[in-house]
Amino acid sequence: MPLTPPQPREAIHTRAIEINGYRRADGLYDIEAHLTDTKTFGQTNYDRGYIPAGEPIHDMWLRLTIDDTMHVVDVDAVSDKTPYVMCPAAAPNFSRLIGLRIKAGFLRDANHLVGGSLGCTHLRELLQQMATTAFQTINPAKVRQEMRAEGAIEAPGSDRVDVRITEKMGGPPKILNTCLAYADTGPLVRRRWPALYKGQEAAD
Repeated sequence: MPLTPPQPREAIHTRAIEINGYRRADGLYDIEAHLTDTKTFGQTNYDRGYIPAGEPIHDMWLRLTIDDTMHVVDVDAVSDKTPYVMCPAAAPNFSRLIGLRIKAGFLRDANHLVGGSLGCTHLRELLQQMATTAFQTINPAKVRQEMRAEGAIEAPGSDRVDVRITEKMGGPPKILNTCLAYADTGPLVRRRWPALYKGQEAAD
């Protein structure tokens, strides 16, 4: 369902972010992000002279290579287009993220390493979504591998795969009440973890 019809308006700015997760032939995972910012009008710029409408003001790439324990083992960052000539010098500093583990506190730890003038605001902003993408890439990939090894077949209408993915994310203690779907008063929790269900039927 689309949003409700907007009021008359003029397009000004577009930020586009694409993040992809890959399983590599060597068993590691690449989480790769691409960010662009464009305007619908041209503008003058001290370092670039003139930036035409539609030409990216920011055009940046960030790749985190992660092992199956969610540790960052390599980082590649590139700033192809930036508003200021010094901006690309921040990209190599993101190698400081090597050794971090994507878990609770990852963004705080990353900000200590590449925060402020050490880093780039826009590359840093990608990290939250890249961390989420890492979980959505690695946990399902591991479950698929396990189920293939077991010869398990996923039947339509079953949520066995999703249950196993949830277990790899920490199970109910990590998932309960993190969103509407996992509310302990909702039908999903009633079906999967009836002992933890706290809806109206449980009170009756």
